Amino acid sequence: MTQEKTDITKLPAAPAGWHRHPNGGGLVEDTATAEDTALIGPNAKVFGHAKVFGHARVLDSARVYGSARVFGDARVFGDAQVSGDVLVYDSAQVYDSSWICEDAEVCGLARVFGRAKVYDSARVFDRAQVFGRAQAFGVTWVCCEAQVFGDAQVHGDAQVYDDAKVFGEAQVFGEAHVFGDAQVFDRAKVSGSAWVYCSVRVCGDAKVCGDSKVCADTEISK
Repeated sequence: MTQEKTDITKLPAAPAGWHRHPNGGGLVEDTATAEDTALIGPNAKVFGHAKVFGHARVLDSARVYGSARVFGDARVFGDAQVSGDVLVYDSAQVYDSSWICEDAEVCGLARVFGRAKVYDSARVFDRAQVFGRAQAFGVTWVCCEAQVFGDAQVHGDAQVYDDAKVFGEAQVFGEAHVFGDAQVFDRAKVSGSAWVYCSVRVCGDAKVCGDSKVCADTEISK
């Protein structure tokens, strides 16, 4: 993610309707805004009605477009895409081939990477991580130190927080909460208004649903 000083005069001229950003030389469409305090790398693009401001950095082959806002000390790099009405801010990082779109929000010290996708009105914040091929969508929250990875999905109004982990092909959805040191993995599903917390492990093809409350040092598998 390091960015060396770019000599803008050695870069190809911007096409019609675009300009080179003075700090980094990246392409910025004339309809978009990238403040001089931001850094737009020479291969990055900001277009549509997107705004990049503060000390945010858009590097490598990253794309920020639509009406997205990237600001604060946020970093978007690799082949990542940030689009729609997304907000990426504070010291959040979005990288690799991940995609943040629609009305999603990534902030705090959160990380979204790999081929992960965060969309709809999902929020990833604090020190949470969503990576691999995982998806977070709906109006879900992934926060604190939580991790969602592999091919896992968190959606609906679900919340995953504290040090919880959701991975494999697991799904957490509905209004379910997974928190504490809980782990949901393999093909397990937690849904409805269920709470899974403390050191619970839900794995295999197990399902926890309805108004269930599962806690303590327990393993549920099938």
